Amino acid sequence: MSDRLQELAVFVRAAESGSFSKAARELGLSQPSVSRIIGELEARLGIKLLLRTTRRITVTDAGALFLTRAREVLADIEDAEDAARGVDSLRGTLRVTMPIMYGARNIIPRLPRFLATHPLLRVELSVVDERQDLVAEGTDVAIRLGPLNDSSFGARKLATLPRLLVAAPSYLATRGMPKTPADLASHDCIFGPGLFGRNTWSFSRNGAETSVDVRGRICADSGPGVFACVLAGLGIAVTSPIMAGPEIKTGALLPLLKSYKLSPVDVHAVFPGGRRPSTKVRALVDFLAEELR
Repeated sequence: MSDRLQELAVFVRAAESGSFSKAARELGLSQPSVSRIIGELEARLGIKLLLRTTRRITVTDAGALFLTRAREVLADIEDAEDAARGVDSLRGTLRVTMPIMYGARNIIPRLPRFLATHPLLRVELSVVDERQDLVAEGTDVAIRLGPLNDSSFGARKLATLPRLLVAAPSYLATRGMPKTPADLASHDCIFGPGLFGRNTWSFSRNGAETSVDVRGRICADSGPGVFACVLAGLGIAVTSPIMAGPEIKTGALLPLLKSYKLSPVDVHAVFPGGRRPSTKVRALVDFLAEELR
């Protein structure tokens, strides 16, 4: 039975990652071992589950059906083990991905309390602003800001972030303080993750909506990049009070147009499609939902 469970685990990671070598690294096996296990599984079933090319592994139609059931079996076993141990004895590895600035300032500082409750649990963090392929990367849960693009994923809303504009005093000293959203048209605006290609910023005030076309010479692909640019006096950026709070408190950044409101951004925990969230994932998400509420 243990050999069959290993077959399922190896098959699932090879199918999800599209790579025998990646599955081997994650499972602590050699690549020939992974290839052998998949070959023996296919021979025993008498069907082709995976198609191998020089660049990628793809799943056959029969393999896709088997993948769904294999995930369910592995999830049921993990849930049964967690139930037997109790929620306070969770163990294993929890793979989590999150945006850089939001993760560093609002998620990671809360993890000590979560891990103190679950001393046998290990967490692997991927702290990046680029949205990864959660299934291929073997991610258990992702913390994401903004609209969700893939409706096939499970998700739970954790919080709503207000947004605001900020600039460095050095920038405002040379370019002046904008008084209305229309003034932004003559300023340098900094575009960051989620804002690439969005040249129109919308505001509300007393129930009235207004939009302005903005421009700028700086685009950064990460939150820290945006912060470095705005602190250097290169322009005006969109952020949130949570992420810019320390800099606003010290005066390194100044909030702008405070009587005008940008639309808020929702924070979600996202689970890879096709999987039921494990007990470990549910424990972390319940904890964050309570913390961020």
